[in-house]
Amino acid sequence: MRAFFAWLTLLLGGLFFLLPLAGMTEFSLKMRRGVYSFDAYARVFEDPRFWATFSYSLTLAAATIVFGVLLVVPTAYWVRLKLPQARPIIEFITLLPLVIPAIVIVFGYIRLYNTSSYLPLTGSALGTDILLTMGYATLALPYMYRAVDTGLRTIDVATLTEAAQSLGAGWFTILARIILPNVLVAVLSGAFLTLAIVIGEFTMAALLNRPAFGPFMQLLGANRAYEPPALAVIAFAITWACMGLIQLVTRLSKHERARG
Repeated sequence: MRAFFAWLTLLLGGLFFLLPLAGMTEFSLKMRRGVYSFDAYARVFEDPRFWATFSYSLTLAAATIVFGVLLVVPTAYWVRLKLPQARPIIEFITLLPLVIPAIVIVFGYIRLYNTSSYLPLTGSALGTDILLTMGYATLALPYMYRAVDTGLRTIDVATLTEAAQSLGAGWFTILARIILPNVLVAVLSGAFLTLAIVIGEFTMAALLNRPAFGPFMQLLGANRAYEPPALAVIAFAITWACMGLIQLVTRLSKHERARG
């Protein structure tokens, strides 16, 4: 009986999420009256703003991932190795982006880094891009930190560090050639989640007036009928592709470990 209710709950939950997606997908295919077609998708892909905003968001996503890895991996490693008593504080700090709304964070950035401040990042396009990258890294921090911390739990950090130091390795070598390869799957998981966050984020990019993919989705939704659902399906597919890549990388890693 428990198995029946478990499967029933799973089925109802799946229908709750899948039925709206199916309805949205069907509507996006009805641009040509009377028949199903991919005209809405063709128009989206033919729009130069789609490629401009999508490539811009991909570039910022790559920069955010690099910055997040450089920030989180050494921090999580050092906390686990030398400062275990500080772990609750670090976990609390990394959870703050889930509690503080993005609109509050971005208004704080604008207040601190406007043209009248000592660090006027909003005074140029490059500075605003850097500020937006930092904002994205803040939003992705809870997911990146927990992914890396979970990866570090699966290895004996202290033993690996002592063995590397006994062979004369420095801290940079230990991080780059020993710790990072051992938590690479966890890092990739955090990276794919970061990519999904950056692709769909709207508030920060809109208030900083940057040509990102999220504001383009909102702008298209305010002026078109069939293209916005098509664009939403595309964004959904990108997100699920990222989730699929996480699963693929994890399974390949487990397979390689089993063979080794």
